[in-house]
Amino acid sequence: MAQKNNQHKKRPAGLPRPTIWWVYGVIGAAIFGWYLFGESSDTPLPSEWTAVERMVGQGEVEKIRVINRDKAEVFLAETAADRYRTDSAKLYRRLPVEGPHLTFTIPSVDSFREDLRAVEQTSGHSVPVVYETRSGEWTGILVNLLPWVLIIAVWFFLMRSMSRGAGGGAGGGIMNVGKARAQVFDKNNARPITFKDVAGLEEAKVEIMEIVDFLKKADKYKELGAKIPKGALLVGPPGTGKTLLAKAVAGEANVPFLSISGSDFVEMFVGVGASRVRDLFEQAKQKAPCIVFIDEIDAIGRARGKNAGFSGNDERENTLNQLLTEMDGFQTNTGVIVLAATNRADILDKALMRAGRFDRQIEVGLPDVREREEIFEVHLRPLKLDPALDRGFLARQTPGFSGADIANVCNEAALIAARHNKKFIAKEDFLAAIDRIIGGLERKNKIITDEEKRTIAYHEAGHATVSWILENASPLIKVTIIPRGKALGAAWYLPEERQITTREQLMDELAATLGGRVSEQLTFGHVSTGALNDLERVTKQAYAMVAYYGMSEAVGNLSFYDSTGQSDMALTKPYSDLTAQQIDVEARLLIDRAYKMAEKVLREHADGLKQLAELLLDREVVFTEDVERIFGKRKKDIERERERREAEAAAKRTESKVSAAPAFAKSTGETAGKPTDEAPKPARRRRAPKVSQASEAPKALQASGTARTSAPTTDGKPKRGRRPKSTKSATNTKSAGTSDSE
Repeated sequence: MAQKNNQHKKRPAGLPRPTIWWVYGVIGAAIFGWYLFGESSDTPLPSEWTAVERMVGQGEVEKIRVINRDKAEVFLAETAADRYRTDSAKLYRRLPVEGPHLTFTIPSVDSFREDLRAVEQTSGHSVPVVYETRSGEWTGILVNLLPWVLIIAVWFFLMRSMSRGAGGGAGGGIMNVGKARAQVFDKNNARPITFKDVAGLEEAKVEIMEIVDFLKKADKYKELGAKIPKGALLVGPPGTGKTLLAKAVAGEANVPFLSISGSDFVEMFVGVGASRVRDLFEQAKQKAPCIVFIDEIDAIGRARGKNAGFSGNDERENTLNQLLTEMDGFQTNTGVIVLAATNRADILDKALMRAGRFDRQIEVGLPDVREREEIFEVHLRPLKLDPALDRGFLARQTPGFSGADIANVCNEAALIAARHNKKFIAKEDFLAAIDRIIGGLERKNKIITDEEKRTIAYHEAGHATVSWILENASPLIKVTIIPRGKALGAAWYLPEERQITTREQLMDELAATLGGRVSEQLTFGHVSTGALNDLERVTKQAYAMVAYYGMSEAVGNLSFYDSTGQSDMALTKPYSDLTAQQIDVEARLLIDRAYKMAEKVLREHADGLKQLAELLLDREVVFTEDVERIFGKRKKDIERERERREAEAAAKRTESKVSAAPAFAKSTGETAGKPTDEAPKPARRRRAPKVSQASEAPKALQASGTARTSAPTTDGKPKRGRRPKSTKSATNTKSAGTSDSE
């Protein structure tokens, strides 16, 4: 029965459906009609000469104005106008308050003058006549309508903006505040980015290529019952190419690519973040299959706190909850793949990291030597280079550099070459660029006394001596006492690109770091504030060895390192006060042991230390060749040279055996008088074992002789150390070195 009633209530086919435009039309018509026909209209009433002739005869006309010689406007006296408005005939009840009150058409000016003169002579009342020429009559009308037009335009703009903000699944909002501001890249772009534009990152390319293959050949996977991956998380240090890799995925798959930053979801209005998440996925569904890329997702994906009122942000958590629902909720997003990038994967919420949302984590790490060479090839293409420039040499000089760092090196080298008016960029320009990026600009005009300069020279010489003598310390490349940046002295070392570090290596590096302080103590009998950065690095590394790496017998094989990052918010330590005291004691013992190691080395090589320091005072810059001439070759270099020679000898012996086998078979066949139809197969050649060379070791800068404190989680990036300027207060000294203890 209800259905029948509904059918009867259906709208006839001829009638249009009412919309908001009907309301706008009614309001506009009412305003226009009120303006034209309202009681307070200022438009003069149309009339004829006969009526005006009678009014002139009665003395009720003040003046007459002739417009463009064909139209006349009549101005009545005030008393006469009031009387006509209240007349029972109601012919003139809509007379304007102010003149002109009446208007009529005249056939010609001459006839109008004769008729008016005749009336004036008969009645005895004279009426002044004014002649006026007008360009148009619509000007006044438009001026009167202009305020109404402006009001209607503003109202229309506001309503249109609000309707756009509320449509498309945006969840409402004023002036588009609920819309997601995502940049769209599709196949219509002039030049899409592909994997050819991404140098290095071979392992990451292999992993992410599966997503590309699914987007290209989805039917192949659907036939087997496979489902499209929901998302992939790109994790890695800044500048390694996470965003570029995501763009390459979109370019390879030839699908739309929506890019947005995690901070774009954060707004001052409540509910805007969740609204923008809904709108983003609504746009993605319309363009499916497509890729949604959220850069710096840790801005909204941070782990939710247990006590929201104390440590949480309700608005951010609402945004995260909406993101979780959109990625894997009741509504399925078919053909939408979410890529996200972050360098803080440890602080992301567990619900966001589970399978079904981000199905896989792709590590985008720092490039190795081979990958850095490929990156250099990409960034060196537009530059005008010296033909003799070795790309491999540049790659070996930039350990731990990301793709962004390498791009900065190339640009800085070009600037240095242009500053010196060179026609091309040479090797020395790149080395100067690396030194400037790591250590800062040289300040040769900085005022330093002779006593301070001597102290700096022996400090740097102490670092260089200990690092050269100790077997596991990083070898020296260059030492300078020229102020660079905020540092008064600096040293460049060649740390190995290793993934794990032994206790012996850490101890040698601690000793090399303390070499500057020990040199000052042994040479001058006192110490200075210049070792602030050294002591800071040593302290952090010693505590890491005890509390993180379990390298203390007293503390034991315990690690208080929290990889989740939750310990930063904890108010209590994960160990007792007794354990804390043991950690302090063991860290101090490690530092004392490293100090004695450095002291022993410097006492045994006191002559070399003095010679190196005096050479620094004389030349201000000392290179590897000078240090090798003073102390001889390092033990590790001698061993590597011996291993290289043995490998070359083994390779030659293998080659000789391979070449001798066919000759022996041929001579045997000729002696027996039985020529063979087939040639004998040569023996399989054995490849010589790969030998790591010292020349391929990375290069790093450390200040005041601070050694590189490698850790299992270190990225091997060149470090910058600085020796602060001596001041009256130690608190004013500033350190720029970083520690790799974590």
